[in-house]
Amino acid sequence: MKLKLKIWRQENSKSKGKMVLYDIDNVSPDMSFLEMMDVLNEELMIKGIDPVAFDHDCREGICGSCSMFINGEAHGPDRYVTTCQLHMRKFKDGDTIYIEPFRAKTFPVIKDLVVDRTAFDRIQHSGGFISVNTSGNTQDANSIPIEKANADKAFDAATCIGCGACVATCKNSSAMLFVSAKVSQFALLPQGEVEATDRVINMVKQMDEEGFGNCTNTGACQVECPKGISLDNIARMNRELVKAQLKK
Repeated sequence: MKLKLKIWRQENSKSKGKMVLYDIDNVSPDMSFLEMMDVLNEELMIKGIDPVAFDHDCREGICGSCSMFINGEAHGPDRYVTTCQLHMRKFKDGDTIYIEPFRAKTFPVIKDLVVDRTAFDRIQHSGGFISVNTSGNTQDANSIPIEKANADKAFDAATCIGCGACVATCKNSSAMLFVSAKVSQFALLPQGEVEATDRVINMVKQMDEEGFGNCTNTGACQVECPKGISLDNIARMNRELVKAQLKK
């Protein structure tokens, strides 16, 4: 395939960026999107042009670092996949593809398609964990009975990879789907009950301090989420927050 790529180029967080057009030939439909970007960068380096900076790590849809906004959609036109799992067969010969970084005030651009998502790390550090007694009197987690329905919901919430597609998709740049997934994965399990009150209060507080917007209730975040995280988690987080505030 022959494609035209309009890619956001920005030298650093303080410089002004712009869309730059690149032509690329001999793209196989079986290539992943990142493999196509690798081919483009090889061609650019041969020509002495600075390659396009983009994040990637596992390339297996697990790490969430390969976030790109492709033709106006987080991770591109496919569903339940990350950018590294998107294949070029989703595009046609002669297509023009627009490639941008995730757009959100809370995700400032570092360079080209790379954004700073450490705001998510700070939210998790504020309460997205459990404290475990390691004094020698610990209880084997497998010996704690848990209802299957709750275990399944907790596992579904825990599949969130923190890629930020929900934030990039939301017109208010809300992080509520991400935060609610992290709250839910513990709220549904007995191991998370001890710190439940402080957890939801601290994580929501940190989310607000980072500057993320409010939920729009449009559901776009769930549609674009590569792991299909349900909006039910946002409702659960709101319930957990109300209960926690009443206890304080």
